[in-house]
Amino acid sequence: MSDETTGNPPSAANDLREQLHVRADAVLARLIGDETGAARLRPDQWRAIEALVAERRRALVVQRTGWGKSAVYFVATALLREGGAGPTVIVSPLLALMRNQIAAAERAGIRARTINSANPEEWETVQAEVAAGALDVLLVSPERLNNPDFRDNVLPQLAATAGLLVVDEAHCISDWGHDFRPDYRRLRTILGELPQGVPVLATTATANARVTADVAEQLGTGEARADALVLRGPLDRTSLRLSVLRLPDAAHRLAWLDDHLAQFPGSGIIYTLTVAAAEEVAAHLSARGHRVTAYTGRTEPAERAAAEDDLLANRVKALVATSALGMGFDKPDLGFVIHLGSPSSPIAYYQQVGRAGRGLEHAEVLLLPGPEDEAIWRYFGSLAFPPEERVRQTLAALAEAGRPLSLPALEARVELRRSRLEMMLKVLDVDGAVRRERGGWVATGADWRYDAERYAWVARQREAEQEAMREYASTGACRMELLRRQLDDEQAAPCGRCDNCTDMGFDAQVSPAALDAARGELRRPGLAVEPRRMWPTGLPAAGVDLKGRIPAGEQAGVGRALGRLSDIGWGDRLRPLLSPDAVDSTLPEDALDAVVTVLADWARGPGGWASKAADAMPRPVGVVFVASRSRPRLVESLAEGIAQVGRMPLLGAVRPATFDRPPGPSNSARRVHALHDSLELGPELTEAVKTHPGPLLLVDDFTDSGWTLALGARLLRAAGAEQVLPLVLAVR
Repeated sequence: MSDETTGNPPSAANDLREQLHVRADAVLARLIGDETGAARLRPDQWRAIEALVAERRRALVVQRTGWGKSAVYFVATALLREGGAGPTVIVSPLLALMRNQIAAAERAGIRARTINSANPEEWETVQAEVAAGALDVLLVSPERLNNPDFRDNVLPQLAATAGLLVVDEAHCISDWGHDFRPDYRRLRTILGELPQGVPVLATTATANARVTADVAEQLGTGEARADALVLRGPLDRTSLRLSVLRLPDAAHRLAWLDDHLAQFPGSGIIYTLTVAAAEEVAAHLSARGHRVTAYTGRTEPAERAAAEDDLLANRVKALVATSALGMGFDKPDLGFVIHLGSPSSPIAYYQQVGRAGRGLEHAEVLLLPGPEDEAIWRYFGSLAFPPEERVRQTLAALAEAGRPLSLPALEARVELRRSRLEMMLKVLDVDGAVRRERGGWVATGADWRYDAERYAWVARQREAEQEAMREYASTGACRMELLRRQLDDEQAAPCGRCDNCTDMGFDAQVSPAALDAARGELRRPGLAVEPRRMWPTGLPAAGVDLKGRIPAGEQAGVGRALGRLSDIGWGDRLRPLLSPDAVDSTLPEDALDAVVTVLADWARGPGGWASKAADAMPRPVGVVFVASRSRPRLVESLAEGIAQVGRMPLLGAVRPATFDRPPGPSNSARRVHALHDSLELGPELTEAVKTHPGPLLLVDDFTDSGWTLALGARLLRAAGAEQVLPLVLAVR
């Protein structure tokens, strides 16, 4: 009787596998720097490696953070390369993860390079090294898979010669998952085109049963059929102590961090829900003497790498980060993870807290929820897959064009923001309805069905996840057990470590000094509002003869806002005033006082109208406001209050030509098209501007795209205003 895989007798096959196991343990020892050679693979690690190397199967490994999933694919790579297989291709979602993986590969003597958005100058060299067989591992970002040159010229060669395909953070394949990325769905096509016998490994720490089944089904395409091996382990993290601390407001949370951050073990991560909050918290804690650094999607790649190095070397107490640091950052001795604000998904939360305590016996995990969390959840929820009408509009625009359309050109024809439009196009590309080519996107003409049932189900799943996070924050039961059950861990049980299991939570006390400092920081009003200086591309094609740079004589000046809706200071105060379901009323007195403070600071600043410098800004001679459909009393009371305090005339309103028209569409090109046709000054305001030709304040409730202020300023400048200085309550 022969072994089905090798064709060898059972005893010989067993001997070969035992030899393979010994070699695998030796590679592991090099990988982790174990000079004694005593390192041994976990049973499931070896089972995955055996399936990949000896059986050439496809495998999905769902194991907790810190379990050693990367060891599986690096050990498998070394063994496959020894046997003459081609290079391993790893699809990896984040730069931080790629940097960690390359460093780990080098420890095992594995030659690894990457192609991603941060190293375009190296792409040609790396591709040449791949062609020459000089690399063992190529790491690529999922976004590269849809680059026309890479897709058409590099990817076919990789698919034909790869010895192993690895899909890291594989939950991103599934739109049932919390972190769906459309570019990952392209992997399904690649998987179906791989030659027979090329093993595939998918790994993740954050997949519930539904996501696991979806990913396993996609791994089972093509020649592999539906026989993917699924290795799923318990998700308990015995080093983590989970806690939740509810505090009265944002000032108390910021003060609590100031008072208690130094008491947390080692160094760690403070997660926030928005870029604005991360920057605000990092600035305040730094000013209070803490060694922290902000880390967001807005951070430059070189600064990100430096921040990661500082955390790895314990030169900072914490990175104050958004989900940009969510996947793959590997620091075994990370002592704590604190969330200032609750993520909307327990799966995402489990993934982020899993950064802590990988190589420690004890690490602290703390959630500080806030009332603004749900407003932020709603905002990100609004970015889901667009309704069918918008999708059909996009497909029709591409079909009518008869040529490739770039994103800016297409944006002028459809009513979607560019980021949401791009996400939708990637989904349509995977579905075969569109294709990205040189110069832009084209419609394929293939039949396409809007899967409304699936999109609605995904939306309901999101709502269920949000409810689970509310439960996590309020439960009196074991918090780790709740997270594990959300991940469908059948072995979930009380952990005996969390604040509820031990009845030992954090002290909510804050010092008066820290609270005063936090309140001062959060109450400090005012931020700059930069004007629009370039017209959106594609306007002439939409019938608006505007393009290129906005002439200086038509631009608004740099303006001011009271706060940002996404921050934890004035954002908490402004969101209730500006929410869609808010009752329209006059501006509260405290908000008007804060706006006056913004004006006074603006006046005293460099170039302000109270300055005696040669480049002093002249004092405004009047106030104009933008008439509002939804909040007329709020906006007009703001303008009246400023005019009264500043002893300036209220000249009138920039108004839509008709209030029957619905609010303008959301992307820049369509927004400009709508405003260009509708905004007007009216004869009374036009005459008032002529008699008050100096600088004017242009007042509105909030600015999002900035185009209402830009088009209103253009009209006022054309009527004779010397300058137009925007002033708004909030920046979205």
